[in-house]
Order: sequence, then structure tokens, then C-alpha cells
Amino acid sequence: MRITKQLSGFLLLCICLFSSCTEEADYTNGVWSRMSDFDGVARGQACSFTIGNKGYVCCGYTGKKLLKDLWEYDIEGNYWTQCADMPDAAPARYDAAAFTVGEKGYVTTGYIKDSPYYLGDTWEYDPALNTWTQKDDFAGSKRYGTVAFSIGSYGYVGMGYDDNYLKDVYRFNPNGASGAQWEIVNGYGGQKRRYGSAFVIDNVAYVCCGENNGGNVSDFWKFDGTTWTRLRDIADNGDESVYDDDTNDDYNIVRSGAVSFVIDGKGYITTGSTASGTLKTDYWIYDPSSDLWTGDSDDDFTAFKGTSRKFAVSFSNGTRGFVLTGTTSSYYFDDVWELLPYERQDVD
Repeated sequence: MRITKQLSGFLLLCICLFSSCTEEADYTNGVWSRMSDFDGVARGQACSFTIGNKGYVCCGYTGKKLLKDLWEYDIEGNYWTQCADMPDAAPARYDAAAFTVGEKGYVTTGYIKDSPYYLGDTWEYDPALNTWTQKDDFAGSKRYGTVAFSIGSYGYVGMGYDDNYLKDVYRFNPNGASGAQWEIVNGYGGQKRRYGSAFVIDNVAYVCCGENNGGNVSDFWKFDGTTWTRLRDIADNGDESVYDDDTNDDYNIVRSGAVSFVIDGKGYITTGSTASGTLKTDYWIYDPSSDLWTGDSDDDFTAFKGTSRKFAVSFSNGTRGFVLTGTTSSYYFDDVWELLPYERQDVD
């Protein structure tokens, strides 16, 4: 056994000396793997949630039609199943909020094409029964483009747009008495935003990205269910302490209409658009243990392999993350991509 180990070490040394070990790496980090296409019609501005090893996609816009259908993706089996549509009392919509509490999914707020335009109704989906139940209406103003997440036994929805950019946040208790399921959560001191992003790691939510009055916002916040805390901004203003690599002014996470998900205790941000309308394909990783971001598709990280887009959706079971649907404003998509962050993509 000792001889085998010595030979292995010698061979590895030889390979390094006479190959590319002294040259720059010829790969990028992460592989985007195309999965089974979404079985529903191509769309953008849908919403999504995860229950166990199942991802769900609901609502959205095809460019001609508003939707209210619901689809379930089996993460382990890589196949889709159509579920019950939202009921007749629930308008078809896009730019809705969705989150999970326990073993049920929730859809609220959103936008319709006719007056009064903005929605505030809330619906609970039970996958065990494949049924929808109406809950209390959202407590804030009717709106769209909100941020949504869940911590423990509560859901949270806030910010968004109702003819004004908003910053209020509300807590939802699905087990609360009728008429008392929503309450305001104070303490957020950040910028107003719509089309922001949120992800949750160890019962702490992280909120970033989005737009406000024609510009993309750069503040970054965490919320533990009680206290809001401001973290370092996500714009690269020459402060290398924000990024875990050598960066320049072109490398930043700031965008709106992006997707976020969690893999192995780290948050991921990808796709979306800049304030000027440029669609993004880079991806960034946030490590809460170090409070640092890592990323840069130009040098080290594999760019999103689907067509560049905004208003996609994502879901994750905590160990696997997926990006799907979305729009370029002219085209709508039904492709599904999984990021394999520990694999490497050969550089052509």
C-alpha cells in the first residue's frame, strides 16, 4: 500500500510538471445542465415555490395571455406533472409572490391587464389534496413585483410596486384566525424596490437587487424573523472586502428581475437585467459565514448556458438549484437548467 501511494504521488508530480499545472486553468467553475423542458407553455414573470423534492411553477405571461396553471417538477425524477389550476375566483396573473410554509405553497399579489390592475388575494395550495384554499387578502396595498420568502412557520411578502415603489413588509401566519393572518413587520430601513431577490439560509433571509425609480438598487439586507440588519452593498465600488476575488467596476451583482436559490448553505444569484436593459448571464455566490460574494463569468465562473433573460423563476431543495422560464421581452422560454457548482466547464 505504501508503494502504491508513493507511485501515485510521483505520477501526479510528473503530470503537473509536464502538463498545464504551471499554466492558467482551462476551465470555468460550475456546469449548467439542461434538464427536462417545462411541460407548460413558455412564459415569463411566473412565480415558484418548493415543497420537499418538488418544485412548483404557477401563473405568468406568454406575451399574449395571463396564466393561472400550476406545474410540479420532481427534482429526483426529472419530470413534470400538471396540478390543479388556481380556482375560478383567483384571477390569472403575473408578477405574483410565492412562498412555502410547511407542506403547503402560497401565491399572493400580482398584476392583471385590466383595472384595478393590482392584486392582493392570497391562495394556499395543498399538494396532498391537489386543492387551493383562499386565505386572508394581503394586508398591504395591492401590488406586484414583490419580494417573498419564508422563515420557520411564517411567510413574508413586501416591497414591490403599486404606482409607487414600496418598502413595507408583512408577515403571514397560515394558522392565524381568519381576518388576522397578516401583520406588518417594522424595522426594514433599506431602499424601496420592485423585482428584488431573496433567499433563506439557516432561517435567515437575505434580500438584494431590484429597481427603484429607473435605477437598480445596491443595498443588501438580512432578516432573522425579528431584526433587519444591513450588510455591505453589492455594488463594486472598489471595495474588495465585498468580493472574494480580484474585481473591477464591471463585476457586480446589481440587477433586477433576477433569480436566487440556495445550494449547501450558500445563496446564488443569476440572470436579470441592468438598469439600461442589458440581460445578465453571470452568477454569484454568497457565503454567509464569511459575508463575501464570489463570482465572475468572464474569468472563473461559467455563465448561464440558456439564452440570457430576465423574469425567470427558480427553485431549490437546499442541495440542488434550478432556473427556468423567463423572457427577453420578445421571447418567452420553457427550458430548465440546473447549476452543478462543483463541476468544471472546459474552456473551448
